[in-house]
Amino acid sequence: MNWLAIVLATVASMALGAAWYMGLAKQWMAAAGMRKEDVEKPDPTPFIISALCQLVMAYFLAVLIPVLAGATNVGNGLLIGFYMWLGFVITSMIVNHRYQMKPWPLTLIDGGYMLGVLLVQGVVIGLFG
Repeated sequence: MNWLAIVLATVASMALGAAWYMGLAKQWMAAAGMRKEDVEKPDPTPFIISALCQLVMAYFLAVLIPVLAGATNVGNGLLIGFYMWLGFVITSMIVNHRYQMKPWPLTLIDGGYMLGVLLVQGVVIGLFG
């Protein structure tokens, strides 16, 4: 297990999140039903939880890539990351958002980010083979 790759994949996906949500802040806040006042003094707890969850995701990608694809490389990292997103992440998100009656734009923004997370993590893990 390459822990450096797992940690770097986590950091890279958190950096993607900062860029993603800064770029889509207005759209995300509207879709999530939030106001600017709601995010002016952010609580660090969601960021800590997010980092821990993304560490778990990176760990399992590192475990699953060689098992499912036969070798750890960038192509396989992208493939397995995409399959995990399509098979488990976006489908779960769609189900939850539909029951919660959340708007589709929120699903697209958050689901797009999670696709980016798994692809970035797959690339980083694949680079460290």
